[in-house]
Amino acid sequence: MRISLKMQAAGLLAICLLLSFPLGALGEEKAKEAPKEPETHAQAAALIDVTSGRILYSSHGDEELPIASLTKIMTAIVAIEHGKTDQIVKVGNNAYRKEGSSIYLHLGEEMSLENMLYGLMLRSGNDAATAIAEHVGGSEQGFVHLMNEKAKLIGLSHTQFQNPHGLDAKGHYSSANDLAKLTAYALHNPLFKEIVRTPTRKAPNPYDPWDYRWDNKNKMLRFYEGADGVKTGYTKIARRCLVSSATRNGQQLVAVTINDGDDWNDHRKLLDYGFANFPLKSLIEAGQPVQNGLAAGTAFSYPLSETEADRVEIRLVVKNGGAAAFGYRGSIRILLAGREIGKVPVYEQDSDRPSPAKQTLGNAASSLSGTQTFRRPGTWPGSLAYVFRALLFAG
Repeated sequence: MRISLKMQAAGLLAICLLLSFPLGALGEEKAKEAPKEPETHAQAAALIDVTSGRILYSSHGDEELPIASLTKIMTAIVAIEHGKTDQIVKVGNNAYRKEGSSIYLHLGEEMSLENMLYGLMLRSGNDAATAIAEHVGGSEQGFVHLMNEKAKLIGLSHTQFQNPHGLDAKGHYSSANDLAKLTAYALHNPLFKEIVRTPTRKAPNPYDPWDYRWDNKNKMLRFYEGADGVKTGYTKIARRCLVSSATRNGQQLVAVTINDGDDWNDHRKLLDYGFANFPLKSLIEAGQPVQNGLAAGTAFSYPLSETEADRVEIRLVVKNGGAAAFGYRGSIRILLAGREIGKVPVYEQDSDRPSPAKQTLGNAASSLSGTQTFRRPGTWPGSLAYVFRALLFAG
């Protein structure tokens, strides 16, 4: 591909403009410092942004530890994905009078899977966990196999399950980082998200004249603004464990602590730290024009600190030749300090492309003919929309 003199001149002009007017020259700014990380009482802790999956804070995040009833986060999402919530679950001998926390199910009792999931997550019923596992997995062991397979699929490399309830068992463990990733994944499921944010749930009780009433054990729902989940846990070996989530200004964060004697206060500090220092920034909008009749196929947002905002680069990679299926023409790579943090497909604007819900990040073209790079400090107030670093070039 030949580049016209006009394009070359435009490219040189763009580069000259960038060199002549560095971002700092547009106004003196105070030196930006990296945000100070919070201190907790936890043996291990993590904080994650749900939209992007970015870990914002981690302390001993990959340490493999007992996790008590935080196990039930995996139990719930596997049951939702593999079961049918309107099906009836029957309580068998293994579930009846299961040790530890319970919703006091009767032997032979029948309850919908959906209601049993509420009992599982709000009251941490070990009897519910066992009944769910036997119903969905055919046996407790079969269900545990599904749990471990799901862990592999999500990419949890420091997690292994031996049961669906979290009672202490050899070889049953996870890590703060893995639990953060798991919960971020689960919160993309509407039913899971609704269950864990529910303060109180009632369910039919065939043995008494009154309904079951389950009040959520998660105090964060009452004490922290925007709190919307997720799960408490405790055993004598694991000690106090907690996963909490909260949403503010359209951003949802998840905090995890394992073996933390002051977890309620520590979660407040972790969530405050995330919201204050890593707000979610919209970097690309779905359908946003990018060049010569091309448009972004999906939106992309990412949490960024002040010190990171001007280190974001967006690179347009154009596919060789004509349009492929559905008008696909390449991708936009998003980089932070030179490291790729995301990828968005690019299509012809008038093409009949797949809906954004069916698109996935990472659809890069195998044969590339051009790359366009520009910095985007963001679209938030006071920032430049785009500063071009170079124009289209060909190989």
